[in-house]
Amino acid sequence: MPDQKKRPPAVKLFALAALLGVIAGAAAVYVKETGSGNGGVTPAADASCPLAAEKVALLTPLMRGQVAAMTPAANPRPIAGLDFAGPDGKPLTLAAFAGKTVLVNLWATWCVPCREEMPALNSLQKALGGDRFEVVAINIDTGGDDKPKTFLDEVGVHELGYYRDASMGVFNTLKKEGLAFGLPATLLLDEKGCLIGSMNGPAAWDSEDAKSLIRAALPPHAGS
Repeated sequence: MPDQKKRPPAVKLFALAALLGVIAGAAAVYVKETGSGNGGVTPAADASCPLAAEKVALLTPLMRGQVAAMTPAANPRPIAGLDFAGPDGKPLTLAAFAGKTVLVNLWATWCVPCREEMPALNSLQKALGGDRFEVVAINIDTGGDDKPKTFLDEVGVHELGYYRDASMGVFNTLKKEGLAFGLPATLLLDEKGCLIGSMNGPAAWDSEDAKSLIRAALPPHAGS
């Protein structure tokens, strides 16, 4: 297939790492999983997402190539009740990103495909991040901040905000939703916080396929 022949070395590594991540990463998550809750989200269509189905239909043809593993939401609904710490260490929820298209990514330093994916997410944020889009990469390492912060410095990831959930409650909630079964796990949310698509495993987020998907998902400019 043409896409496979043209993939850069990093993306080829993603293909191998994805299988390892689903097996090894998921096993590690399930072993470490705690009973901490993070609220619950009912997996059903929601009246607060009246236009999300139209956006899903618009974006589904763009879930191809390097982002072909993205699954369009069958029942667009708000993703709420996810509690994590912001860059300042204070409690934060997805409500803080209202008005933006958001790519939520769960990662950990012990997850090999996550480590490979972080520079691509950093590049995506650098290219498209702003008042209409943000990559919210949430680290779920247990323990302190030293290990994840050191890793991000070592690989030169400085465009992403530092978001953390050492309780792993975010992962546990998304697991119960059927949206996360290993790492990395990624959600695409519209500007109202409604689920548009989800992905388990890594992707080349700095690819043109990924950028085309995100550009099409952006909310209108203010005043337009």
